[in-house]
Amino acid sequence: MIRRDGTHEIEIQRSRFLCHVARVASDQEASEFFARVRKEHWQATHNCTAFRTAGTQRSSDDGEPAGTAGVPMLEVLTRRDLVDVAVVVTRYYGGIKLGAGGLVRAYGRAVSEAIDSVGTLTRERHETVLLAVDHDQAGKLENALRAAGHHVADAEYGRDVTFTVLTKDPDGFEVWLAAQTGGAVTAIRGEPVDLDVPG
Repeated sequence: MIRRDGTHEIEIQRSRFLCHVARVASDQEASEFFARVRKEHWQATHNCTAFRTAGTQRSSDDGEPAGTAGVPMLEVLTRRDLVDVAVVVTRYYGGIKLGAGGLVRAYGRAVSEAIDSVGTLTRERHETVLLAVDHDQAGKLENALRAAGHHVADAEYGRDVTFTVLTKDPDGFEVWLAAQTGGAVTAIRGEPVDLDVPG
């Protein structure tokens, strides 16, 4: 998954290649994104597209020679194992022909550099751990959790303070917690969740 939407431009032999990248959750969202970019860049020579979601992947050369634009764009997404992402490379022709090999390299490079510029996220499975502590202990424990780099997803203040912590190593976390609190706080395990972290 990409970290954010964005646009990145490169120039090759006087042709401008603008790569627009966006998160999408469905074919419909990808189609709407493509339509917005085409409307904005209607004067461009080509608006070539590619997208991947969990169930579908598709690409279009939009008038470039078959297999020279959409396919290499899609290959970048596949090689980087990115899903729920759509890309449009808008080309403004600069008057110099690039040839089939040159087009493949240009479109692939435009997507690759755009993804580098927006960054990627990796989806990792985390365990949910709930901790209930007295109000007078809560501040000290929260500071210790954050200082140790544990992901505090939520803090709920009721009769007690309940922290929701996400961890990839629940056993190791429980050992840390016991040492930190002298065994006074019990960890209750909840449902696993997927968390997107910088890749």
